Amino acid sequence: MWLLPQRSQMTNSEGLCRCGGEREAPVWFLLLGTNLVLQLFKTLHRTRQQVFKNDVRALEAARIKINEEFKNNKSETSPKKIEELMKIGSDVELLLRTSVIQGIHTDHNTLKLVPRKDLLVENVPYCDAPTQKQ
Repeated sequence: MWLLPQRSQMTNSEGLCRCGGEREAPVWFLLLGTNLVLQLFKTLHRTRQQVFKNDVRALEAARIKINEEFKNNKSETSPKKIEELMKIGSDVELLLRTSVIQGIHTDHNTLKLVPRKDLLVENVPYCDAPTQKQ
């Protein structure tokens, strides 16, 4: 686990920081990377709570999956790999927020869709007749 440095111990001659006996890490990662990773983690959980509202099983499954993915990659130190994982996490959050609609079983063969308000956008009607440029 990376620990944030005290101001007096920000960098050594190689631009790395040793914090409280832990492994060395680039200062940019300590100052920027951990905040961005934590922000993504929190955003994914907030999105999960909105998207799967009132669905206990889906909420729990999503919570476990998010926590598992972050835990599996918590020791990653490669900046490229971290950036790639952050991109995947951001894409997942966007996909959940914009593409998932809840459905409730009402009858044996019937689902009632419950779209969130942020998914309902103004529908632009299709026009068969092409417009002429003037």
